[in-house]
Formats: sequence, structure tokens, C-alpha cells
Amino acid sequence: MVTAAQPLHPLRATARPPRAPAVRHLGPNWYATVMGTAVVATAGTALPVSVPGLRLALTGVWALSLVVLLALLCARALHWTHHRDQARAHLLDPAMAPFYGCLAMALLAVGGGALTVGADWIGTEAAVALDAVLFTAGTAVGLAAAVAVLYLMAVRHRIEPGQATPVWLLPLVAPMVSAALGPSLVPHLPAGQARETLLLACVALFGLSLLATLLMLPLVFGRLITGGPLPLALTPTLFLVLGPLGQSTTAVNNFADVAPGVVPAPYSGGFSVLAVLYGVPVMGFALLWLALAVAHLVRARRAGMGFAMTWWAFTFPVGTCVTGAAGLARHTGLVVFDGLAIGLYAVLVAAWGAAALHTARGLVSGELLAGPRPVPGALPRGRGRTR
Repeated sequence: MVTAAQPLHPLRATARPPRAPAVRHLGPNWYATVMGTAVVATAGTALPVSVPGLRLALTGVWALSLVVLLALLCARALHWTHHRDQARAHLLDPAMAPFYGCLAMALLAVGGGALTVGADWIGTEAAVALDAVLFTAGTAVGLAAAVAVLYLMAVRHRIEPGQATPVWLLPLVAPMVSAALGPSLVPHLPAGQARETLLLACVALFGLSLLATLLMLPLVFGRLITGGPLPLALTPTLFLVLGPLGQSTTAVNNFADVAPGVVPAPYSGGFSVLAVLYGVPVMGFALLWLALAVAHLVRARRAGMGFAMTWWAFTFPVGTCVTGAAGLARHTGLVVFDGLAIGLYAVLVAAWGAAALHTARGLVSGELLAGPRPVPGALPRGRGRTR
């Protein structure tokens, strides 16, 4: 007999506990950990020095990036399955939506590393297959993110002039990563139309990303000059500007490496000319921006800047400058670019070590997976348009 005090449906009377609570606040920005780890491996292979045991260590780092990628893909799948409200909130947040470009770059970075160093462990045939899958998926996701995020920023996000940050560049850089890593697959395709099509497709991706970046970068630079320094937690994002600069320099040098025999003369020789005439000035600007970013970083540290996931901005962009400098060393023969690549790689390894250590600590303590807390002096959050 059921009394008045007893609910007719006990299961309905009890609040259902949330599923997978640990991943509720796991945003797409976490893919930056994969990018930063993978680039340590790929940039290390471009160095003009031979250190005993270095190749083995780089292969191990690449394997770590693959494991982290698989773990994050599973965690993000749980996030979308059980926390769609939060996933939708990320898409409608102009501060978080651009990080969807990190998914594409994570796939591309691990795929490129498979062919560069992963082949030592899994074999060339498996490495080519893995790179082909991840390159195709990463390029598709990157193009989708570039269009979707820009559309959301224009139609659904309500953005104020003072909210511009280098984070806005993330979905625009993803096609440039495809452009830089795609040429490594060219020699593994049948000679003729297939090789030339892939190479010229990479050139098209290069132009797409470069022109879009040239449109967005003035907004970021203008906000920095007229609005003052970024909030402390966002200061590391200034290093994101190095991404399109170093990656585009890497791309043009990789074009020149594979163009002979793929495209007819004089275009094949033109790629070698482009590698130097484009790469050297852009690398010069990258060094200028690096000095500016370091100056802002020193100021922020003195003001009390602590660890945040934005520290991963110190890794992948610097890694692209390493590969860009190494490419210029190949095509100019100048030792100064070899030295630049080695120096930047030392910075990359130190930055990766610091970011990885603090991230591991934050995961163990649970602090990084907790809900976001207000940051004093942070930029105001953007809002979704109501109509």
C-alpha cells in the first residue's frame, strides 16, 4: 500500500546526478596541449644538429601527443554527449569559439609528426596512412572552423571593440597548418596530377589563411595600441601572432622542397624564389613581434601573472618559427638561420616544460577542470545576439 508520504515514482523524485561532471568545463582550448607537444617533436627534427638520443626522445614526445589527442577526443565526445548546454555556450562565447581551430591544428600536428618521427616506431606505410587520415580530417575541420567561427562572430556574437585578442587568429591559422604539412604527403602520391593537385591545394590554403590573417591582425594590433595591455591571463596569447608568421614561412619553404618534378618549370623554380623573398621579411617581422610579446610578458609577470591554460600559447607558435627558420637555412645556406632555429627551439622546450608541468599539477588538483572563476581585470564577456 502506498502512503501519502511515498512518491509514486521514486526515480523521478530523486534528482539525477550529472553524468561525466569532470568534463563539463573541458573546452576546445585543451587541444592546444596536443599542438604544443607535437610541435616539440616535429621542430626538433628540423634542427641542423645531431645529438645522440635526440631522435628517440622526439619520437617519444610525438607518441605522447598521440595519446593526449586520443584522450581529449574521447573526453570531448563525452562533453558533447552529456553537456550540450555547455558546448553550445562555448560556441556562443566569442572568447571560446575561436579555439575550435585548435582541434584542426591538433589533428594536423600529430599527423605531420607521424610522418616525420612516428615512422621510426610504426613504419612508413602506417605513418603515411595515419598522416593522410589526420591531414584530411584536420583540413576539413579547419576549413569548417574558419567559416563557422567568423559567421558566428558576425551573426551570433555581440562583440565590443575592446574585446579583440590574438585568440581570434586561431581558426584562421588552421588552413595554414594544412598548407605547411600537406607537402610532406606529396611524394607518397602517384606522380602527375595527384601530386600537383595536392601541392597547389596547399598553395590555395596558404593564400586563404594569409589573406584572412591580414584582415584580422590589424584589429588585434589596433586594440593593443588603443586599448592598452591585455589582461594578465591573456598576455601569453600575444605569442599566437607568431603562428601565422612562422607557419607561412614554413609553408613556402616546404613548397620549394617538393615543387621540382611536381609542377613544371618555371613554376618549380619560382617556389624557391618565393621561399626566400617571402620568408626572410616575414621572419624579420616575427622577431619584432616576439620581442614585443616578451616585453609584455615580463610586465605581466611583474604584475603577478600566474599560470593559465593560455601558457600553451608559448609553444606551438614558437615551434612554427623554429621550422620556418630551419627552412630558410636550407634555402639560403646562412648559418645565422641555423643559430636562430636552435635558439628558438631551446625557448620552445623550456616553454613546453613549464606549461606541461603546471597543467599536470592542475589536473591532479582538479583546479583546471573546475568551473571558471572571475578574473580581475579580464575583458568583458561577449554575448550571443538575441536576433
